[in-house]
Amino acid sequence: MAEIDYYEVLGLKKGAKPDEIKRAYRKLAVRYHPDKNPGDRTAEEKFKQINEAYAVLSDPQKRQQYDAFGSSGFQQRFSQEDIFRGFDVGDLFKEFGYDTEDIFSRMFGGAAFDRGHRRRRRAPDLSLDLRVSFKEAVLGGDKRISFLRGERREELSVKVPPGIEDGAKLRIPGKGAVGVAGEPSGDLYLNIHVAADREYSREGYDILTEKDIRFSEAILGTALDVETLDGVKRVRIPAGIQSGTKIRMKGLGVPRLGSGGRGDFYVLVAVKVPTKLTDGQRKLVEELAEAGL
Repeated sequence: MAEIDYYEVLGLKKGAKPDEIKRAYRKLAVRYHPDKNPGDRTAEEKFKQINEAYAVLSDPQKRQQYDAFGSSGFQQRFSQEDIFRGFDVGDLFKEFGYDTEDIFSRMFGGAAFDRGHRRRRRAPDLSLDLRVSFKEAVLGGDKRISFLRGERREELSVKVPPGIEDGAKLRIPGKGAVGVAGEPSGDLYLNIHVAADREYSREGYDILTEKDIRFSEAILGTALDVETLDGVKRVRIPAGIQSGTKIRMKGLGVPRLGSGGRGDFYVLVAVKVPTKLTDGQRKLVEELAEAGL
């Protein structure tokens, strides 16, 4: 299968929203539809590429794999049958009055791909849970897994893409149940579970951590050493800061899958009010109160 930049095919940039992908697809699919370009082999090839691009980018799981591994890596892992499995644009084309009964056979030069591949038996898929730490989910990494495949235990090294979210799935082609009598093996799906972290939480592509400061530090300002996932960073706390204020550390958040760059890291400042005071501290606070503070 020739390598294709699916975003480029649809005239989009990485990070395009689902509605943008759908609009771009509809516009190009109508333009290059075989019914509008009878006998035009160039248009037919373009139409095929458009549908292949949309089949991947309109499916959240396939798109995540494409963004994580790139065009070359994705196409090594996914056959054309995999790409179009579950893909149906019948309703889209019916809106424009086009016959969709043999749309796939026309795209791929005959009914063999459409009907023959769909009827071909395939061994079942396997599904496993894969637990990763908060840091592994953000920065990515390699995980070693061991699982039973039939009667044999197998071990695999799995690459966790940076920025993966809790609930995402990773697909490993051909590592499901073993096929018999010549049928292809199924796929292995890893259900990602990101462990909660005591220090950090995630909001989209941003990371949040909370830091306590003293009342005096809130009034006078201070500086904090903050442990980020990229190491310790120095953060200045301005004088007069209010409890609940977020201080932004640009570009230290979660990598954006497929679109490049990262989110931000935020320090949520909490002003710690003491529950007990020494006599000296109470006297000072009373003096501050008398001075209007």
